[in-house]
Amino acid sequence: MISPRSHLPTHEVTNQPPLRAARNLWAEDPVLQTHAMGADAGALAAHGALLGTAEVAAAAHEAEHVGPDLWLFDRGGRRLDEVWFPSGYHQMMQVGLGAGYAAGPWTGGSHVTHAAMVYLHSQIEPGTCCPMTMTYAGVPALMGSDLGWDWLPKLTACQYDPSIAPLTGKRAATLGMAMTEKQGGSDVRANTTVATRDGDAYRLTGHKWFCSAPMSDGFLTLAQAPEGLTCFLVPRWLEGARNAIHLMRLKDKLGNRANASSEIEYHGALAYRVGDEGRGVRTIIEMVHHTRLDTALAPAGLMRAALAEAHHWVTFRTAFQRRLIDQPLMRAVLADLALDWEGTTALGLRVARAFDGSSEEDRAFARIAVALAKFLGNKLCPGLVYEAMEVMGGMGYVTDTALPMLYREAPLNSIWEGSGNVICLDILRTLAREPAAGAVLHAELQAATGHCAAYDAGLKRHTSRWPKEPVEAEARWFVESLARLLTAAVLIRQAPEPVSAAYAATRLGGERGQIAGSLPDADVAPILARLGPL
Repeated sequence: MISPRSHLPTHEVTNQPPLRAARNLWAEDPVLQTHAMGADAGALAAHGALLGTAEVAAAAHEAEHVGPDLWLFDRGGRRLDEVWFPSGYHQMMQVGLGAGYAAGPWTGGSHVTHAAMVYLHSQIEPGTCCPMTMTYAGVPALMGSDLGWDWLPKLTACQYDPSIAPLTGKRAATLGMAMTEKQGGSDVRANTTVATRDGDAYRLTGHKWFCSAPMSDGFLTLAQAPEGLTCFLVPRWLEGARNAIHLMRLKDKLGNRANASSEIEYHGALAYRVGDEGRGVRTIIEMVHHTRLDTALAPAGLMRAALAEAHHWVTFRTAFQRRLIDQPLMRAVLADLALDWEGTTALGLRVARAFDGSSEEDRAFARIAVALAKFLGNKLCPGLVYEAMEVMGGMGYVTDTALPMLYREAPLNSIWEGSGNVICLDILRTLAREPAAGAVLHAELQAATGHCAAYDAGLKRHTSRWPKEPVEAEARWFVESLARLLTAAVLIRQAPEPVSAAYAATRLGGERGQIAGSLPDADVAPILARLGPL
């Protein structure tokens, strides 16, 4: 490669960090290696190396900057209802699905490995995570259904096949979701889409306000059947025909630009029932549950990507004759941000291990902890990405760097599959209705006592403030406190002592300001070391 010119007619280019070379996202991340216990390290090393190549970086850039295009009609006015994607999108889908992003946990792999792949892929091109996550999460909803015989082998094929063809003509398939409607949003019981019997199948008529990944081969959707709200699988393509799914428009979103979120209408679309009539929410809840795991790990990946960019910048950039990384205030800012990143990563991967467990205790912990992880990580993510942007100054604000993309992406996973208030209310309901969830969470918190005075004091403050579940108006305060305690408990057992001690001292009621970088004067070198090698 021939280097670009630095000696220009008006000046010499100096004090600009070098371009980041090809790298291995797994090998350079000690935090991921620490907390991804039980994961397939070999698979993650290979995937991390592929994601760190210049070729994949170019594909990711094209997927996000070119974006999808809606093709409603052909030249003769016949309905197509297709979405065109640039080649970079298809390449990113092949990279993820080919590595087992969606199939791994269902074909002998683990949810921890899957969760780590979500974390890694989110650093490079988070928009393509949506269709892959939907495919991963849709599998358990179809297990036990007669539809599974045809669909599950294609959904777990570790391949990507974007061809327009019915399921029988495809090597692999992807799955999307279409639940919410204009009038209801998260209140899916207000849905008005109607399902009418047609032999062994049904015909759906109605609209969906958000349809993830409209070029998926099928959609799990909710509609009102004679016995009530019911879950259906709607195939995208039929044998020799297009199903009556009309794409109305693509959402013009803040971020997640590679992914073609859409509004759709069903005009007598053929559909097959999944589960019993009237039990649609209970049937689809497994898909929601597994999607929430990914929305807990994705913000950790976004945080990592933002911090890696900032760390690279301050390591090579100087100001006032000193490297930025050597200046105490900059070190305090980065160390403070790194605590939230490691905490988010550690808690998300701890939850993933519970998904791999088979005991009732594991299942109960997964139900409550995935909601706690999703809530806290996503509330922290936008602020962290912004601070990383500010570390880079004006360069962080232009799309020559990844920071604008990461910043636009940062709010998404908090909104997806239950925004903050929905998650908090779910947590209160779970604690009230499922004593096992509260018991296993209490045991997890108690197991970390006796190792860190700041943690023990924080746990005592929490239980004194809320000896029982709080009133609804305090739900966010309660959930934040509980999620921070659980994060600290995980760090105490797994992270180096300087990290866990600093987290507990500053996040559980210790003396610190509310703005990033407000750490007590202390040696932050062990925390910064967790950012990994350049």
